[in-house]
Amino acid sequence: MKNTFGNNLTLTLFGESHGEAIGCVLDGMAPGIKVDRAYIDRMLTLRKPKGRISTSRHEPDNYRILSGVYEDHTTGTPICIMIENSDFRSGDYAALNVIPRPGHADLTAGYKYHGYQDYRGGGHFSGRITAPIVAAGAITMQALESKDIYIGTHIASMGDIKDRDFTDYISDIESLYDRDFPVLDEAVGDKMRSYIEQAASEGDSVGGILRTAVIGCPAGIGEPWFDSMESMLSHAIFSIPAVKGVSFGDGFDLSKMRGSMANDPYRMSGERVITTTNHNGGINGGITNGMPIEFSTVIKPTPSIYKEQDSVNIKENANTTLKIEGRHDPAIIHRARIVVDAMTALTVADMLITHYGTDYLCNTDL
Repeated sequence: MKNTFGNNLTLTLFGESHGEAIGCVLDGMAPGIKVDRAYIDRMLTLRKPKGRISTSRHEPDNYRILSGVYEDHTTGTPICIMIENSDFRSGDYAALNVIPRPGHADLTAGYKYHGYQDYRGGGHFSGRITAPIVAAGAITMQALESKDIYIGTHIASMGDIKDRDFTDYISDIESLYDRDFPVLDEAVGDKMRSYIEQAASEGDSVGGILRTAVIGCPAGIGEPWFDSMESMLSHAIFSIPAVKGVSFGDGFDLSKMRGSMANDPYRMSGERVITTTNHNGGINGGITNGMPIEFSTVIKPTPSIYKEQDSVNIKENANTTLKIEGRHDPAIIHRARIVVDAMTALTVADMLITHYGTDYLCNTDL
């Protein structure tokens, strides 16, 4: 029953969606890193629901840092972050104790925990648990930015609607953190919102594909086999609820290419080796090559929909139907982007600490 991720920088999660509180323990963070609460607040805001395209459950996400931070800097000891739950209606989930929602973790959670799990609101499997991930990720993102490493994610596509690709990485990433709906072309964002609203009006939901870029990560990070940069990032991203696919660079489109097209040619830029294309997403042999790390993440449609669906009554061992009540997102992709950023930051930081040592991210000015 493991709830911890990471090797030298570890994140442990606790809590349930309708429990008293949720939170995390971030262990292994170097001392002396600035903790800007306004920065954390902004990152948490990007995860919050937005109008008609999101759930009507609105948690304030008032977090408390119980340890590991003193006078706005990390101390080097475990950082414990707690976020209280307040806006929940457990009665909406009464039937789900015996009738699991298709596509959700209700049934598999019952198999694993023998029926003792807290099923309300999805319990420990709920997207609500991503809030402390974002808070811990925000601290880590600031630490990486002090090393000129930046992370940004946009909605690459939703249905047949496509956003433009990253071009000027720095300005594009900066623009994303000024937008609650993460697209690079705002006109495309309007079309995507309408697409979500149409699904919501029909009691349905939608998914999409996120595209993430990490710039400034040094070359040579990652192990050749089981702890490659790709395998560790995949492990992290697949831990996020609703993720059903991760691919690097051109991903599955590489299967359509010949080697002469898929290879990224090397050239010199001053004293630095660069590639003239980035079909492989900045990673070769599981190790970063110094170019932007780029990967795509598939977010499936939210499983909690208002249409009647076939299910089973596990108490009576009988087929039945289910029409859910409560408050649910018709799409979570716009909220998931900051969770992907956070998990990416935690993973990249862990890989850097593993390569360079515990104090790589440390403030050495003192």
